[in-house]
Amino acid sequence: MSAQDWEATRSRLHFGQRFLGTVVRVPSPGAIGIFVDIGLPVNGFVDVLLLPGEAGRWPTEGTESEFEVWWADERPQIRLKPADPRFVREDFAEWLARWRPGWLQEHGLPVTVADIPPSASEAVSGDAHG
Repeated sequence: MSAQDWEATRSRLHFGQRFLGTVVRVPSPGAIGIFVDIGLPVNGFVDVLLLPGEAGRWPTEGTESEFEVWWADERPQIRLKPADPRFVREDFAEWLARWRPGWLQEHGLPVTVADIPPSASEAVSGDAHG
């Protein structure tokens, strides 16, 4: 996908926008996250930071579920958050309050890096371990 095509796709995304997706790859259960096909020409990815601590609770390949747009930057990949609470880290509310307290207010806003506080970009890039 060209940078121009990605920007056109990204410009149509909104935080919290939901997609029905299918888990297509779990490369290292418990280590990096999962890849999800949401029917767009770019990969969807759920970072390990958003998934349950126990890899056995992660959705497996072939699982269909709803996912929310969590982040999208200049890389042609859509970061997702599982909509199903079974597939979200156990302490999500506390973690969210610490690393992305404005998440609920972001729902519906267009996905642009400028709209996100620095702590959120650390949380989605994997720098926020806690």
